[in-house]
Amino acid sequence: MLIKDRIYNIFLEACRILASDGQLPGLDVEKLYIEVPKDLRNGDFSTPFALENARILKKSPLLIAEIIKEYLEGEPLFAKIEIAKPGFINFFLSSNFLSNNLFAILESKDDYGKIKKDNPKKINIEFVSANPTGPLNIVSARAAAIGDSLANLLEASGDLVDREFYVNDYGNQVDLLGQSVLARLKELRGESVEFPEDGYQGEYLFDIARHLDENYKDQIDQIKDQEELAKFISRQAIEYNVQGQKEDLASFNVVFQNWFRENQLHQEGLVLKTFNILEEKKVIYDQENKKIFKSTRYGDDKDRVVIRDDGRPTYLLADIAYHNNKLERGYDLLIDIWGPDHHGYIKRLQGAMEVLGLSTDDFQVLIAQQVNLISEGEIVKMSKRLGQFSTMKDLLNEIGPDVARYFFVMRSLESHLDFDLVLAKKNSSENPVFYLQYAHARICSIFQEAAKRGIVYNFQEISSSPLQVVEAITLLKKLLIFPDEIFEAAEAKEPHRLASYLLKLAQTFHKFYTEHRIISEDQEKTNSFLGLAEGTRIVLRNGLKLLGVSAPRQM
Repeated sequence: MLIKDRIYNIFLEACRILASDGQLPGLDVEKLYIEVPKDLRNGDFSTPFALENARILKKSPLLIAEIIKEYLEGEPLFAKIEIAKPGFINFFLSSNFLSNNLFAILESKDDYGKIKKDNPKKINIEFVSANPTGPLNIVSARAAAIGDSLANLLEASGDLVDREFYVNDYGNQVDLLGQSVLARLKELRGESVEFPEDGYQGEYLFDIARHLDENYKDQIDQIKDQEELAKFISRQAIEYNVQGQKEDLASFNVVFQNWFRENQLHQEGLVLKTFNILEEKKVIYDQENKKIFKSTRYGDDKDRVVIRDDGRPTYLLADIAYHNNKLERGYDLLIDIWGPDHHGYIKRLQGAMEVLGLSTDDFQVLIAQQVNLISEGEIVKMSKRLGQFSTMKDLLNEIGPDVARYFFVMRSLESHLDFDLVLAKKNSSENPVFYLQYAHARICSIFQEAAKRGIVYNFQEISSSPLQVVEAITLLKKLLIFPDEIFEAAEAKEPHRLASYLLKLAQTFHKFYTEHRIISEDQEKTNSFLGLAEGTRIVLRNGLKLLGVSAPRQM
């Protein structure tokens, strides 16, 4: 059980008894919040409950707090309970409880931090979903790191999660890609060619053209109609790019359960089927031979065309059909991660999903803000069409997946990110990834040294008395809240919370390590301190794994 939940339940039971025996009749338990004080001198946890109920009970907050404190005294979870003006109740955890939790960490190992739910949600999280017109760039890399880390957190919190990539393999962009690659293919063959206006640029088009010429030469030569040839080439170019995206993502430790094709929606008639449902719900009207969705009913700034006057569906209608398909696949919660220029799209799609029976709470859109890749103090220009972009593959080759994963996750989704390549390459404590991995490797080296000295470590024989020092207590408290950190980061959809927690944990361990010799002549102290170090190593490893970052044993 999460520590906050445990304190909540103890407090709630006390309130119910105090209300039933007449000491505090009429308590409003809906106003019970357990918080972590900003200043830890005010306790490990705190509640303003007495303040929230003062008006209802017609008693002073201090008196209410005193009655509750008197009832809770003797609870073994707490070393002490204090009341602070104007009516806060502050809880200080007992050292025995903290020591017992260390045993739980050492026994649970890889499972420490994971939460089990009786009724897990089935969640679909769609992220990256970059157009299959070229390699993934660093904006997609940020979405990949955040989306996969969030999926890991949701799974660790007890839910069932499918990662999904939506392949936009339908429409004008696909046709334009085919025409662009065909032009490059003709150039490679020495033919004179007029490059299509607004065609895709970049050296990668020649790579695609070479691949097609090597693997599909006979088919290409047999197709004489240029429009048919461009369509054939566009299909093969899409497959080439999607395969490249899969490989790049796999090297980034990101694997999708589902790769859903937009083309499937049209082939199976799902777009028209969804339109008919919207019409039946009476949220479609005609205007100038266009079919228009009444999206202003749901907060959009204007109603939106879903079928053009020539009968072609818009991208919005296909997107509605796609999300309706997710709903039909039985998901309880849909989470999308979109790019920074999609804010205005949220209301219209949420509105359509509400029409189709999905509440706004069960369809959540997260916006990943812009990434600036800083190289030697200058911003690298990025444009997929013009070929001026740094690919995700280039970045991984430059700094590796560990640093990239952490750097993309360490800031809130809502924050713009300046990715500092100079800092990312540093092998020093300035680099947070190096700092975290070094903490894990240092603990591994401590155990190697203990083995060299013939010290036999046994966590079953850990004594709580050596762990009473301030630095050890502080570290034990930090280890205790790891499951809460996972749960709260998952609930808030904010993986950067875990990144911040792990950095603070490493700092807390380094403080302990600086102040206390772990291996000494005192066998009891050595064994207990090794147990504390092992607990820290477990949490560091488990936390880094959730972020998709490795935990090396040596550096």
